[in-house]
Amino acid sequence: MRKRLLKIILGIVIVLLVAIGVLMLYIQQVAYFTPPQFPIDAITKVNVVEDSGLFVYEKNWFRKSESGLYELYIEGDAVQRGLAMGALTQSLAQYQEKVFTDQINEMVPSAFYRKVLMYFIGWFNRDLDNHVVEEYQQEIYGIAQFASPDFDSIAPAYQRILNYHAAHDIGHALQNMSLVGCTSFATWGTSSQDSSLIIGRNFDFYVGDDFAKNKIVAFVNPDKGHKFMMLTFSGMVGVLSGMNEAGLTVTINAAKSEIPSAAATPVSLVAREILQYASTIDEAYTIASKRELFVAESFLIGSAKDNRAALIEKSTTETALYQVGGTQLISTNHFQSNELGNTELNQTHMQQSASVYRYERVAELLQEQGDNTIEKTASLLRNQQGQGDNDIGMGNEKLVNQLIAHHGIIFQPEKKLVWISTAPWQLGKFVCYDLNKVFQLKLSTNQEVYESDKEIKA
Repeated sequence: MRKRLLKIILGIVIVLLVAIGVLMLYIQQVAYFTPPQFPIDAITKVNVVEDSGLFVYEKNWFRKSESGLYELYIEGDAVQRGLAMGALTQSLAQYQEKVFTDQINEMVPSAFYRKVLMYFIGWFNRDLDNHVVEEYQQEIYGIAQFASPDFDSIAPAYQRILNYHAAHDIGHALQNMSLVGCTSFATWGTSSQDSSLIIGRNFDFYVGDDFAKNKIVAFVNPDKGHKFMMLTFSGMVGVLSGMNEAGLTVTINAAKSEIPSAAATPVSLVAREILQYASTIDEAYTIASKRELFVAESFLIGSAKDNRAALIEKSTTETALYQVGGTQLISTNHFQSNELGNTELNQTHMQQSASVYRYERVAELLQEQGDNTIEKTASLLRNQQGQGDNDIGMGNEKLVNQLIAHHGIIFQPEKKLVWISTAPWQLGKFVCYDLNKVFQLKLSTNQEVYESDKEIKA
């Protein structure tokens, strides 16, 4: 009897192990993305030349500024841009991937649970490539040619990098871990000292201090759409914060989501499409409406042509345009439109999270400082006090500056000027770039690109 019972138990265990093995193989198969194809000789022709700290490949270039920021210029079609970014920033990309995976290992110390997480993400994102336009697939595949083979045990390079573009979304879905929680605002007309549109934002995406060390100010001259700049890191073609040559800006803020059930277009790639192909708020809304997200997000759009800013609020099922009647707009991490702001999920989030407190603190600071300027915007982004200027503890999630931001950034779209924070966090100087000048550069020697006379002191 005992032997028979042992045989039955052993049989069940074997069946379960076989089933798990089959399931793992199945997930590996369905999670595999067939990469886009282009001539292999395009890769072999990439030849990077270095001269006194300036790295050049054809008309593309890469350098490190004395500010600590890296600067990148790439041009051409999707494949050319991807190969250029991959080749010029290869060492940074490999460092970035190591830092990212090390942080995941620290957050999930169990190798078994990391394996489970890997298979879960593989299953969840199995159709991710169907939601990414061919242009950005090609760009990512170009970058993937220069990825480190050290992480091939996770997935092939193209598959890994495509999945990394959904990292913001996955962090958003796990926002109880406080991976994301951003603050942005805009003033114009009577709320700005010179009546110009001014936009400020802190991007609080935290996966360790090392991850935020190597920030790249990328200037992109695509064969289609608008030239644009974005603040990014190596291997990333999606947009977190950026401005194009038409004076349109895009920043993204997470909102409260239901637990997603399937992959859709990563938020950063929707922001990229808006930045590359829109010049007005209406055009940005049209693009956002076409794409399906698997998390909820607010896109703060600033437009020189419209001389105002607006929020495109997007859930997994609905898109809403939120515009104010006045001359200032604030966005933290909750929806404000009639369509999405009154949902039970959003209302509960407003009551339980720090989003409303931060929103009210920004409104308080804007009221206190009077007509806004670039310098006042930087000061607001650096603010480490709670409402009423009370000390509520460094790093408190209610603060505008929680000392975890990947970057702080300021835009003046009419003049095509952008200011970017330098280390530490937003407390270092803000350096200014003039898009009109940068895109006219034919850099042949290593020289500073930012506008030193417009620097905001630390």
